[in-house]
Amino acid sequence: MDKADSFHLKKPVLIILHQQQSSPGRIGHFLRAKGYGLDIRYPCLGDPLPTTMQHHAGAIIFGGPMSANDPDDYIKTEINWIGIPLRESKPYLGVCLGAQMLARHLGHKVSPHPEGRAEIGYYPITPTEAGTQFCATPMPTHVYQWHREGFELPQGAQLLAHGNHFPHQAFCYNDSALGIQFHPEVTLATMHRWCVHAAERMGGVGAQAPQEHFLGWYQHDKAIELWLSDFLDQWLNLGQ
Repeated sequence: MDKADSFHLKKPVLIILHQQQSSPGRIGHFLRAKGYGLDIRYPCLGDPLPTTMQHHAGAIIFGGPMSANDPDDYIKTEINWIGIPLRESKPYLGVCLGAQMLARHLGHKVSPHPEGRAEIGYYPITPTEAGTQFCATPMPTHVYQWHREGFELPQGAQLLAHGNHFPHQAFCYNDSALGIQFHPEVTLATMHRWCVHAAERMGGVGAQAPQEHFLGWYQHDKAIELWLSDFLDQWLNLGQ
């Protein structure tokens, strides 16, 4: 690589994961294709988090089987750390648990569904007017979910999408932070792994059987893939 090329290198995106076997999936693939490196860290395994976002283009906290209400030190550390990208107006994206952590950081509750329901599989979402305007590519009508808790909409946040059972599915806060309850990063290989290693979760109220997951993939994944690329572009431009 010559000096002219190296001058235009993009800053990496900070990726925060919660299990050693976890990956950023399709989001990671898309970011690399767009020219961003990935700085992957596992606070649950002792990795430190940066004290500034000066050296990163943005930050993403992904999901996991834990709860944003858990007492573990690394959970509290991540929730508190979200204040850094917020103060510096750098793009932050919370995916499922990461969205719930954002809500907790902003002083709002994360809690189970009052009827004990889960969303595990593909479920419909409806964009708000703001959600429709956020991307030129239409938001998918169904998205892949894997959660039993939802979050309150933070004060001052703009709702981007709502759902039937968990009303707050996507939101924007302070023009630089996004939270989404669903999992657009999931690949077909990831879906197979989750359906095998977390099969007991599918017995919950409202959860779908594995065959519905795979049928949903063939019905809805192309729309999710097309939307996600545009969504990431818009997210990385937040705070500019």
